[in-house]
Amino acid sequence: MGYCNSDHVENILAQALTSASPTSLTTPVDLLQIGNTLDSNLITDEIVNQYILWSDEDINAAMSEMYKTPLCERADFETTLYSSVSEYNPYIITEKSCPFYIGDTIILNDGTHEERHTIEDIVDLVDRNVFQTVNAISYYFQASNTRLIRIKYPEPVTLTSARLAAANIYDKYFMAQSSPDKSEYGKYLRQLARVDINNILNGRTILHGQMRIGRRFYNANLADRYDLPGDWGEHNMEEIS
Repeated sequence: MGYCNSDHVENILAQALTSASPTSLTTPVDLLQIGNTLDSNLITDEIVNQYILWSDEDINAAMSEMYKTPLCERADFETTLYSSVSEYNPYIITEKSCPFYIGDTIILNDGTHEERHTIEDIVDLVDRNVFQTVNAISYYFQASNTRLIRIKYPEPVTLTSARLAAANIYDKYFMAQSSPDKSEYGKYLRQLARVDINNILNGRTILHGQMRIGRRFYNANLADRYDLPGDWGEHNMEEIS
């Protein structure tokens, strides 16, 4: 997986690239998914993953001057289970509430067994501490000795990658037969991504948990702010109109 996944890209794309008709005439259709899921005949998972890869390469190229790339995931929240995961309880119920979201990656570890899962649905929308995963949990984790750790890339790397991938997909498939060949929506997404990258390059946003480079005589992680040379001015990613 790259800095984002296909679910992140799908949530950002406009409904012009989604399916408005059922893909099967025999299976029931979830009406809530009509207009909210990508047209699998037009945009396959392989295409989405390829555009994510290219977006990650752009981010790595921009960040390579200040951080060691590729960037690595880090743990940003840890808690315990409120109740055990068993054959009678397939849901994950955490002791502490946290703003978990669909698509978050979590790790369950009891000291002897570890599983990595992706959140598919938030069951309790109030406390947001009850959810289910995309793949079924194959091991029965006991609440007494299990840690739940959420891992993610530092903000806003995931959002930036998803915006770049969505913008390029949108322009390729929605505006390929139109004039001009770039959509306003795609330009807007790239502008938002460029703002986030420029904030990182100019030291306004710090990617916590990542290895900094560029300090000749001491560890760059010792500095709170990554200062740029005084005569350099702002260091921004160039805009392509």
